[in-house]
Amino acid sequence: MTKCFSFTEYKNWCYRSAFTKWGLQSTVTDLKDGTVMHCWVPKARKESKPNLLLIHGLGANALWQWADVVRHVIPFFNVYVPDLVFFGDSVTTRPERTESFQAQCVMRVMEAHSVRRLSLVGLSYGGFVGYSIAWQYKEMVERVVICCAGVCMEEKDLRGGVFKVSNLEEAARILVPQTPEKLRELTGYTFFRPPPVGLLPSCLLADFIDSMCTEYVEEKRDLIRAIPKDRKLSDLPKISQPTLIIWGEHDQVFPLELAYRLKRHLGDNAHLVVIKNAGHAFNVEKPKDFCKHLISFLVDLPAAAAAIHPVSQASKPQPT
Repeated sequence: MTKCFSFTEYKNWCYRSAFTKWGLQSTVTDLKDGTVMHCWVPKARKESKPNLLLIHGLGANALWQWADVVRHVIPFFNVYVPDLVFFGDSVTTRPERTESFQAQCVMRVMEAHSVRRLSLVGLSYGGFVGYSIAWQYKEMVERVVICCAGVCMEEKDLRGGVFKVSNLEEAARILVPQTPEKLRELTGYTFFRPPPVGLLPSCLLADFIDSMCTEYVEEKRDLIRAIPKDRKLSDLPKISQPTLIIWGEHDQVFPLELAYRLKRHLGDNAHLVVIKNAGHAFNVEKPKDFCKHLISFLVDLPAAAAAIHPVSQASKPQPT
């Protein structure tokens, strides 16, 4: 029977409409090397505003992962939201699968849009890409936010019991789910209090998988396989930009120990925030807390809190 309605595609349309309403437009950049990159960029960039790059993680496309954040940060920044290679409308025929390659592709898009300076936020896998950008393009990057991204992990951690799922191939099957059962498993790992996906009919979960997870399956799993390969903390460069590390207290994908490890690696240049009662997907579980910390770090304006929680003059708390 022909599928008449897709809830996932409808929600995707809603997100696209919201991004457009917020002043962003969909663009495609051909990098002329077999790589094509999709990115949401400002319709009219304001030179008075700083630039902010939002880099998504594994899972759905950038729209789904950043919608709750974009509406809060758009008053303060020219916002750029790319789809990484093999997500959304971004793809390559090249064989590279490293976060370094992803970083280079993203920055070539920024250069194509004449972005010379920016701050960035990297979420989960996007944090690996963002860290690589901050190192490779240090003269362009002003501030860095790394969110629940185990950039300090080592290959030996897979054998050392650091991760709840230590088998890399099993992790790849969960992180790029192809069945409703694997999607339920993924939700259990990424949320502290998982939404009731177990109560949802499998047809709705299959609809999400059909729309978001069936293209470039092996390529996405190759991205996951490339993360720990020959990875050693001693080889990880120390980025020099002011860095905010944000982590969910109960992260089961990249355990909290990796947040403290990254803080020790970067020293006084980094500040760590742990979001209580949240897991790996704290951007979904605690979006207001997430945005509050982002804006406080990136904007440093007293008015930032009012942009998230506007209150009347009469109800404003008095200083103590």
